[in-house]
Order: sequence, then C-alpha cells, then structure tokens
Amino acid sequence: MIFYIGPLVLGFFLGFIIGTRIKPSPESKLKFDKKVYAIVFIVAIGVAYLLGAFPYYQDIPLASGYASAIIGIIIGKLLFGRSKSSEGQIS
Repeated sequence: MIFYIGPLVLGFFLGFIIGTRIKPSPESKLKFDKKVYAIVFIVAIGVAYLLGAFPYYQDIPLASGYASAIIGIIIGKLLFGRSKSSEGQIS
C-alpha cells in the first residue's frame, strides 16, 4: 500500500489557510462547540468516501486531499481563526 503524500499535504495546507481566515461574526448567534466539529468531521469522511480516490491511487478508498483539507480547515479555525472580543473596540 502506497500513501501519496502530495494530495495530503496540499489539501491540509490549503485547508489550514482557509481555516485561519474564518472569523466569527459578532452579529451571528451561532456557536460552534465540540459536537458541531464532530458532525462536520463525520460528514466530511462520508463525502470523501463517496468521492473516492483518484483512479490510479491504490492507497485508501477516500478522497484523501478532500479529507485532509477538511481537517486543515478545522485545525486552522481552532488555532488561528478566533478573533479577539470586540467589546472595547470602536467600529
């Protein structure tokens, strides 16, 4: 079994960049807790399975680039996507 590192790294890198750009809106009342991240992860694995691998990839039956991009988005959002509170700021 050969793991192709290119789609994994590129997908994670692009997902991480996108995840760092996601900022919560102060007007929105949506809260993202652990359950939401778990649901997104489970749905993303299901979608990656339905997409399937590239025809010439023989490693796993998942779209590995898509799955790593979703993981990158979640990690980027958790690490750098949080904005500071806007209570003392003038807009």
